[in-house]
Amino acid sequence: MSFEPTSQDVPDTPAPPPHPGRQTAMWFLKIAVSVGLLYVLLSRVDLARLWDTTRTASPVWLALALGLYLAMILVSSWRWAVLLHAQHITLPLRALIQSYLAATFLNNFLPSNIGGDFVRIRDSVSAAGSKTLATTVVLVDRGIGLLGLVFIAAVGASLAAQSSPVVGPLGPGLLWLCLATGLAVAIPMVLLPQSVGKMLAPLKALHQEWVEERINRLVGALARFREAPGALVLCFLGAIAVQALIVGFYAAIAYALSIPISTGHLAVLVPFSLIMQMAPVSVNGLGVREATFSFYFSRLGLPLESALALSFLGAVLVMVFSLSGAAPAFARRRVASPSR
Repeated sequence: MSFEPTSQDVPDTPAPPPHPGRQTAMWFLKIAVSVGLLYVLLSRVDLARLWDTTRTASPVWLALALGLYLAMILVSSWRWAVLLHAQHITLPLRALIQSYLAATFLNNFLPSNIGGDFVRIRDSVSAAGSKTLATTVVLVDRGIGLLGLVFIAAVGASLAAQSSPVVGPLGPGLLWLCLATGLAVAIPMVLLPQSVGKMLAPLKALHQEWVEERINRLVGALARFREAPGALVLCFLGAIAVQALIVGFYAAIAYALSIPISTGHLAVLVPFSLIMQMAPVSVNGLGVREATFSFYFSRLGLPLESALALSFLGAVLVMVFSLSGAAPAFARRRVASPSR
């Protein structure tokens, strides 16, 4: 099946830019939240002890952590390829990996992670023939990734509850309920794509022809996913693997720092931290991530210095790895499609 771009896929006029005053105010708010949280946390720890904890990290375990992060990128790119293939869109895995690396770079060096999604959409729109279709694939990938994150958190909470009287802010029962609720919402959207179109029909009042075209493309994409349930299952398994690798990334750093925290607790802490960072109230989660780690470590009776060392060192390693995507990010080359 081929998809041909239409003139409606590119609006005649660009969307109006955000109001400068409002944008500046949001920037100041995010900076204030990040700086304020870090100031409060750092004022409560022994900075010399924090430095000693960090500088004694094992290089071998840190190298393993970077290897696990690379594996996470590779699996994430493969998941994206599986979803594209379900839409009859063929792109080389190598090109998708490069695009994912560029997206990772922008996610870590721009004030929000939306820029990374824009890169992925831009790099697949030519092959998809539609911005709506390329966006739908990325959003479905995001949604399935969130389900995988909740699954890992639920498994981690269940394991932690068996070995420790301390549980995280969300118990295993609530996490399993969240996963069941997410699946109960997602599955009907795939099985009954026309119902999604009917739910979105009132939006046609905004711009009849433009909105109707995009709703039709969305419904068509969901219908093709319904015809390829195996791809969705593989993507979900890939999402679980991705989240497990991220937990492994932090577990390796914890070993490098000799922090006595179980993998079960990390499987709760890391997803919970990622969810907290989704709130657009800080600069790339800075401060929010450290506060989340500190809160969880305090419940476990572990030093705040260990929480901050784990959070800071993890952030530094991610940023160092993200530099590998600088070249494709600045090149901003559109991924070419070998076939339609």
